[in-house]
Amino acid sequence: MFWRSVVGKLAITILLLVSFVLFILTILLLEFFENFHVEEAENEMMQTATKVRQMIEQYDDRKLAYTTTERIKDPATHIAVVYGDGDFWASQSIDNLHELDEAWYRNKESLKAVFNKGQNVKKQMRLPKTQEQVMLVGTPIHNNGAVFVYQSLDVVNKTKAETTKIILLAAGIAIILTTIFAFFLSTRITSPLIKMREAAFDLTRGEFNTKVPILTHDEIGELAVAFNRMGRQLKFHINALRQEKEQLSGIVSSMADGVITLNRNGDMLVSNPPADRFIENLYYKNNLSLSDENNKLPDPLFGILEEVIQEEKEAIHEINIQGRTWVMIMTPLYDQSYVRGAVAVIRDMTEERRLDKLREDFIANVSHELRTPISMLQGYSEAIVDNVAESGEEKNELAQIIYEESLRMGRLVNELLDLARMEAGQIHLNLEKVELDSYVERIVKKFAGLANDNKVNLELNKKLTKNKIEIDPDRIEQVFTNLIDNAIRHTGEGGNVTVTVETNTDELTVSISDDGSGIPEEDLPFVFERFYKADKSRVRNSKKKGTGLGLAIAKNIMDAHHGTITVNSIDKEGTTFVFKLPLKD
Repeated sequence: MFWRSVVGKLAITILLLVSFVLFILTILLLEFFENFHVEEAENEMMQTATKVRQMIEQYDDRKLAYTTTERIKDPATHIAVVYGDGDFWASQSIDNLHELDEAWYRNKESLKAVFNKGQNVKKQMRLPKTQEQVMLVGTPIHNNGAVFVYQSLDVVNKTKAETTKIILLAAGIAIILTTIFAFFLSTRITSPLIKMREAAFDLTRGEFNTKVPILTHDEIGELAVAFNRMGRQLKFHINALRQEKEQLSGIVSSMADGVITLNRNGDMLVSNPPADRFIENLYYKNNLSLSDENNKLPDPLFGILEEVIQEEKEAIHEINIQGRTWVMIMTPLYDQSYVRGAVAVIRDMTEERRLDKLREDFIANVSHELRTPISMLQGYSEAIVDNVAESGEEKNELAQIIYEESLRMGRLVNELLDLARMEAGQIHLNLEKVELDSYVERIVKKFAGLANDNKVNLELNKKLTKNKIEIDPDRIEQVFTNLIDNAIRHTGEGGNVTVTVETNTDELTVSISDDGSGIPEEDLPFVFERFYKADKSRVRNSKKKGTGLGLAIAKNIMDAHHGTITVNSIDKEGTTFVFKLPLKD
């Protein structure tokens, strides 16, 4: 809007200022000219009265003086002569002012000073009868009398009106010229400012190459120079900040640890992919979604944030989610002395905890696995040496036990060696073309007797779109054997074990499911580790005996085939192992 713009405000300010000055000046001029015209008229009338008085005093013939007076007087002026002896003379005039008689002059209180005191008189008054405003002057005559000269104020008023018109016309012209000048001046001043405003809007939109033209060399021109310099500096600093931000974003995104920046309200301002995965798992554990909480920090972490803000010190907490262990270090962020939020660094410590557990359990596991057969070998050997077994049949039975335990020790050592070679990358695959249908049938039939002995229903489902595949049959059979054997041994009587084999154009998928005892949630991340057993009691019986190396070997075999193996389990409800192999043409 024009009135709100700088041009409008500046033009109106100049116009109001000039108008105020002209208003005061007009009033003063009108007053001055009004007084000037009145004084001029009074002075002229006084000069006329003085001349008439002088002629009356010089001429003995009064009529001659009156005739001369009629000739020299202004037509608009009326003259009256009043004598002390009662004589009265008034000049002829076209108006009615001459109708006033001698008595009025003698009796008018304001005019008696001319007769009584011999003083000059200047008056503006209203005459009787006509009620007309006049200017009147009077001067005393030496021989006891007075000369009065007066004229109507209409003449002065007309002159004053003409003067007023001229002054008002001049003031109007001055205001018009001032308006034009003010508009021109304000436009001249504000045009660079408007360009700077447009350039400032361009800067807010990110167009930092915008430049303001330098139209003048005054303060506004210097302001334009400073504005252009500011734009260049702003562009430089914005580019520097952008580079720093991209560098920081790249560093944060590439970090293996999760990083979250929070404000005091618990809003997550910045996070990287590991932190996002951690938050998703935490929300899933609490049956929430990110949209439900509007990207808010979950309650368990919000309490830690409040602790950090209140105590203004670093907090370290360990959080367990979905069988994984996370360590979070939250540090306060300051705005000078005010805590404006916090930054949390989250590290997945599951692998470290697993390695710590493996280091702690490795010697115990190996010693436990070897101690039993060694103890049995030692005991039965001493029994034979000490002739505890007297008959040949008893000695053969003890020797058979010693033989079986030595085989088990050999199997354990061989599995450890195989596993060590696999983990060292020294496994060698003998790839062959295999008829998948007959291959799977043969493996499952091998466990039919064991399933019948344990009263478990063993079922095979096949959905084969591609029958010939290239694998190492012995290694893959080792995986099948381990998984099916585990499923049967951990399924109670009347349970079901289902083997499902599917192929498509890209991969082979094998699923081995049971409805047995299941695996506790806290053990799921470790089932493919060496010597790891979900059965913490270590009770060794004919049904659940094992070395704890089978699943670790199976995982290494799948890695060698560039495949994957996963497990899903619910404690006391069942377990499903799934391994997938990519198929080669």
